[in-house]
Amino acid sequence: MAGLDVHRDSVTVCALIREEGEAEVIADKARFGTTASGVAALAAWLAAREVTTVAMEATGVYWKPVLYRIEGLFEEVWLVNAQHVKNVPGRKTDMADAEWLADVVAHGMVRPSFVPPLEIRELRELTRYRKTLVDERSREIQRLDKVLQDTGIKLTSVASRLMTKSGRKMIEALIAGETDPVVLANLAEGRMRPKIPELVEAMDGMFRSHHGVVCTQILAHIDYLDTSIAALSEEVVARMGPFEPAIALLETIPGVSRITAEVIVAETGADMSRFPTAGHLCAWAGVAPASNESAGKHRPAGTRKGQRWLRRHLIEAARAASRTKDTYLSAHYQQIRRRRGDNKAIVAVANTILAVAWHLLTTGETYHDLGADYFQTSDRDGQTRRLTRRLEQLGYTVTLEETAA
Repeated sequence: MAGLDVHRDSVTVCALIREEGEAEVIADKARFGTTASGVAALAAWLAAREVTTVAMEATGVYWKPVLYRIEGLFEEVWLVNAQHVKNVPGRKTDMADAEWLADVVAHGMVRPSFVPPLEIRELRELTRYRKTLVDERSREIQRLDKVLQDTGIKLTSVASRLMTKSGRKMIEALIAGETDPVVLANLAEGRMRPKIPELVEAMDGMFRSHHGVVCTQILAHIDYLDTSIAALSEEVVARMGPFEPAIALLETIPGVSRITAEVIVAETGADMSRFPTAGHLCAWAGVAPASNESAGKHRPAGTRKGQRWLRRHLIEAARAASRTKDTYLSAHYQQIRRRRGDNKAIVAVANTILAVAWHLLTTGETYHDLGADYFQTSDRDGQTRRLTRRLEQLGYTVTLEETAA
């Protein structure tokens, strides 16, 4: 058993060695670099001591080149959650951290984290960077709106979105020097045409040359981001060939788009055998309720901390599903929202979406919607008792007679 304390430029290792016939465990320690030659020397050092299990903390990105170079060289290479192996307060050194990690793993006090295979890691890198660029594009649009608000132009007060075809034409006209609100408003197209009177009032601002310089740069950056996002999406699609059946299954779930399905595959590997139940997967993704019990009392604990990249896409998918018509997920959202509020309802729907995804990928079956009336028809007797009791509380005498089918 060996523990590695990995940093940017160095990795400290502690191997726990028990000599044959001896009860005492010897802690053999060393320090190596994190370059290719340094990791090779580390692997040789571990092999010379006949280490079978190697464990390291998941801190930052520094663990990746070390783990990727030594995986397959030993029986087990563990990546563990740093929060699960915190040392007791006291004298903290790299050597002490490495020895503590080796000790807790040797005694079975921690579990390894999920490290996907190489092709899934590559997909993760692409989908995560794509999401980063999408977020940056959203921030650029917000900056563009901030510049327009500075000029007194209230385009977003009339249009639901800023970067529509009509909005883009108006902003480009402003950059070109056009300031007549009537001319700007008449650039509207499609469903924006009936809003021309409101647009005339909204486009009456004080757009100056320096605003045009800033808007030009923002639009250029948005165009660059659009090109980059499209290129990344093409690469993701090209690498998704072996997983297309899984993508097709996931897209049958209301609210799950192609992009969300790609992220589910990239983050989980589409191999549900790694998760014993749907609940294990939901807990790993951070969309399952946490537990906080002390002295027999249960206290609110929110949701568990989990896989943030997958969680974000699941929340977006849940919001899309909540707006669908005549579906089980939209009814599920409405039922919880009435009692617990919007945020808890969205997380509950995200939990359901991921649980459904686990079942689809496990069984290979397509999604079958239970219908918007599921909660009314599934507990018919309970609904009858509740409604009857409510009418009686209001002072009515209730006689029930079942209608003919």
